[in-house]
Amino acid sequence: MKISNTVQKMIIVMLVTALIMIITGAIVSVFYPVIPSLLFFALGVLLTTCLNIVKVVWLEKAVQKAATMEDPATAGNYIRLQYLLRFLFTGLVLIFAVLVPVIDLWGALVGIFTFHVAKYSLPLIIKTNDGNIF
Repeated sequence: MKISNTVQKMIIVMLVTALIMIITGAIVSVFYPVIPSLLFFALGVLLTTCLNIVKVVWLEKAVQKAATMEDPATAGNYIRLQYLLRFLFTGLVLIFAVLVPVIDLWGALVGIFTFHVAKYSLPLIIKTNDGNIF
């Protein structure tokens, strides 16, 4: 499975963001114990970060397939279906995080935002495609 350089860099940004969130949770829990178990929090963050990585790769494959379709209406419907499937998959993972006691729901919710950090850093990632930063 070959993925583009942009997706590879987004994955790196998501993993670094997850690490920063876990470290921040550890620092906050030292001074203000709002996180009952840092390990459970980290599992939640890592679970949804892995979900985001799968979704980004899935999105790239869906866009590549839709780009090869001849009928624009069919391609649009395919992209909408893929969006709904990714949304449903996110909901299932969050339900899983609620039902499994060793996964902290707050960590899972925090981990969802790793995708958004990577998404909003796309202009920086694309501008530095010559390899200077990453």
